[in-house]
Amino acid sequence: MMLKVGVLGAGHLGKIHLKLLQQSKRYDLIGFYDASAEIAAQIEADLGYTYYSDIDELIAACDVIDVVTPTSYHHASGIKVLEAGKHLFIEKPITVTVEEAEELISLSRKHNVKGQVGQVERFNPAFRSVADRFDNPMFIETHRLAEFNPRGTDVSVVLDLMIHDIDAILSVVKSKVKSVSASGVSVISETPDIANARIEFENGCVANLTASRISLKKMRKARFFQKDAYISVDFLTKKVEVVRMKNAPEVPGDFDMILQNAEGIKKQIYFDNPDVADNNAILEELETFADAIENDTRPIVNLEDGTAALDVALKIIKEFRSL
Repeated sequence: MMLKVGVLGAGHLGKIHLKLLQQSKRYDLIGFYDASAEIAAQIEADLGYTYYSDIDELIAACDVIDVVTPTSYHHASGIKVLEAGKHLFIEKPITVTVEEAEELISLSRKHNVKGQVGQVERFNPAFRSVADRFDNPMFIETHRLAEFNPRGTDVSVVLDLMIHDIDAILSVVKSKVKSVSASGVSVISETPDIANARIEFENGCVANLTASRISLKKMRKARFFQKDAYISVDFLTKKVEVVRMKNAPEVPGDFDMILQNAEGIKKQIYFDNPDVADNNAILEELETFADAIENDTRPIVNLEDGTAALDVALKIIKEFRSL
């Protein structure tokens, strides 16, 4: 069964979503709405998607609505969708404030519909490939550097870029956030362009995150350190490295890598790199949402997850203000 889907917002990312939903075997793309009738008419003429000038009419015609509007419209759009009893896929960040996000959560429960937030890096094949390798990491380091693009500067670099890493970290660390400290610098924009944050968890895990949108080169890397293992994920090149340690054999082989510490304990180092399957992460997040709806299971990134990431992001931004 194909789910009828409509898209709100046909900007840069909205067009990508429209194209993928059109291709998807899981969805029947009904049409789209955009606040600019002029742009919408142009898209309809060029790409053939059906334009609905009435947002409520589009929502009524669908089972699922994909909200790809600017963040400031997420809350109002989400309310419309959920109150109509439709499933909601909403881009990140979920909303502007945690209160708005919590309202969407309670509406989704009231109307018994599903919600998913577009934290696309969770579907990055490199990250997916090591999902089962994480075992209580205690130190995490992330770097997300992007070249300057005026399109993203309406929000802080934390909500634009760092939130991907915040969400990925929260999905891996099974503990509550204890404290957040951060600093940020505005270079070109009115909001910080470079930010560094440190998140401490109740279980003792520490995460150090750096994000920049005025870098000369792109980088999207995360490193996770846990007992007897180091996991490195490159979200950009989609490569992973898993280095493990185990007690060294009595008689090491010629090619075994052995480390000996000051106490004389010998450990053998070996690689445990998984295969990374190729995928389109945006298509996969949309199609796994269809799975969750059809099988009545928990969406991989549900509204609560999106809210938790937003909450930490806003705490980081608040730290900038107190500098």
